[in-house]
Amino acid sequence: MVKSKVYYTKNITPESLIRIYEKLDINLSGKVGVKVSTGEKGSKGYLKADLIGPLVQKLNGTIIECNTAYPGARTNAKEHLEVAKEHGFTSFADVDIMDANGEMKIPVNAGSHLKFDIVGENLKKYDCMLNLAHGKGHAMGGAGANLKNQSIGVASRNGKAYIHSCGQTADPNKCWSVVYQQKDFIESMAEAAKAVADYFNAQHKKIAYITIMNYLSVDCDCDAHQTEPVMEDLGIVASLDPVANDQAFFDLIWASNDQGAPKLQARIDRQEGRHITEYAEQLGLGSTQYELINIDEI
Repeated sequence: MVKSKVYYTKNITPESLIRIYEKLDINLSGKVGVKVSTGEKGSKGYLKADLIGPLVQKLNGTIIECNTAYPGARTNAKEHLEVAKEHGFTSFADVDIMDANGEMKIPVNAGSHLKFDIVGENLKKYDCMLNLAHGKGHAMGGAGANLKNQSIGVASRNGKAYIHSCGQTADPNKCWSVVYQQKDFIESMAEAAKAVADYFNAQHKKIAYITIMNYLSVDCDCDAHQTEPVMEDLGIVASLDPVANDQAFFDLIWASNDQGAPKLQARIDRQEGRHITEYAEQLGLGSTQYELINIDEI
């Protein structure tokens, strides 16, 4: 069995980010969408302009996002763009709130929970995507990295509600009162992430995956009251396989001797967060088996 390649660097700098992207040996060209979380107003851990700006500009990329299903400062495009500006994203790239003017349904193949995925309509404008995730904890999903960034992150406001409710409603006002099993929510995220990958693959469009593992809070950047990091930064992982990249993220947390690592591990496992990679593998999105290539030693 051929293992997926996951590249790793402990260094978290603009230069190391560009270097690890180049190790992927993929040509992202044309209209490049760079999917990041712009971070909720008040959060602290979102990826900063001085770190990711040089790579995004090298790709002539556009920051792509969608509005949130939960109440906050990013539920509509006007306010969302203001937050993106406050957080520095407009200082180095255009920002496209992809569901500002509409949404579209894309197929979910072989899913157990979702009949379709609902994404921002502007996703169709992009020739390729860099899924640039911030690896950290998450109150509902346990953790968030590339798979969450491609599922909840690419989904429109209604699409987020649909994923959060495990396919029961696309109404943001109703999704939070829906009863569901936690594992079903994790699986719904994996199904939506695969739907986006399938959508791109069907049009021969490429996706590259990078996760920056800094500001390792147990909370997500979507939390306006995000707590401080519980452990030291781990570095950056990059792959063409999102399942392998997320698996490497988990494995590096579990391999860490940092005194705070058990706190992040507990948050992830409380929400069954690691189930996302095994289920995504079952769906055929990628492999949990990988070769970790440390580019600091090359």
